[in-house]
Amino acid sequence: MKHITLGQSNLKVSNICLGSMTWGTQNNQDDANQQIEYALAAGINFIDTAEMYAAPPSPETYGKTEKIIGHWLANNKQRRSELILTSKIAGNGLPWVRNGGDITGEAIIQSVDASLARLQTDYIDLYQLHWPNRTSPHFSKHWPGMLKFTEVDAKQHSAQMLEILQALDSCVKAGKIRYCGLSDDTTWGINEFIRLSEQHQLPRIVSIQNEFNLLHTKDWPYLIENCVHANVSYLPWSPLAGGVLSGKYLNGARPEGSRWSKAQRNGLFRDNATVNQAVSAYMEIAQKHDLSMAQLALAWCNQVDGVASSIIGATSLVQLEENISAFDKSLSEELLSDIDSVMRQYPVPF
Repeated sequence: MKHITLGQSNLKVSNICLGSMTWGTQNNQDDANQQIEYALAAGINFIDTAEMYAAPPSPETYGKTEKIIGHWLANNKQRRSELILTSKIAGNGLPWVRNGGDITGEAIIQSVDASLARLQTDYIDLYQLHWPNRTSPHFSKHWPGMLKFTEVDAKQHSAQMLEILQALDSCVKAGKIRYCGLSDDTTWGINEFIRLSEQHQLPRIVSIQNEFNLLHTKDWPYLIENCVHANVSYLPWSPLAGGVLSGKYLNGARPEGSRWSKAQRNGLFRDNATVNQAVSAYMEIAQKHDLSMAQLALAWCNQVDGVASSIIGATSLVQLEENISAFDKSLSEELLSDIDSVMRQYPVPF
């Protein structure tokens, strides 16, 4: 297992991060316990969660995943130091989370304390903003014309960001969190947080987790270049495109218990003909090179220059074993060329 230093921190994390958002919906406590134990045995020390989980988000599932991790930690107190544990404060828009309000300094303080209680731990290694207060070009809002950046009050958002950093600083000084990160943000967001932290001697952002996979490469090259030169670790979430890149949803298939077999907050907005065609083409490449679809997608993501640690999830140990094995795969020039030809034919299909 390879380990990297997370941005400008002293955290050494595995280049595989175990995602947990299915724990509490598709997975129960026993499943989560088994996944944690398996991941640790494989050399993975990086676990990602959020106050919003389990997913899909709802008032009933809010906080369930943190509680599941907390139960494991309570029964394995001597092993807390083996984990680099992350969590995230939910952004605005969910009425059951702070009445759908923005992330504020007060919300940071309250949410950190609530997450610590659910996780049954004294500290969180990496605390992240799940999405920014301003609407960002994520969750399928990256198409031209969907957002009007010229109508955003940058000074107002900068002031909010300063307040957030000040609250994070108080949590760091209190020993409740060690480092801070972003999620679903942009180059401007990264750089403004860095500028404010340097100007006011506040905690520096060390990482960002954004959606990135064979079907969704909008962060390459500009945001990833920015991360490399700003020393902000880039952590792709959904490298399997929510399971689409396993091939299990091809031609309308809906395996029982899978994510797409369950109700989604925004519907199956990524289920379209172009995605199906792209996945079919990648499936042919995987078969040609004797790889599973999941291994192809994860190995490709891992070899992208600038990617630090990929966040993977699984609903079974069999899936988890297959996913972890992908990071030992070396992709030949021929295979990468085959992938490139499909990517050029189906650029950013969702």
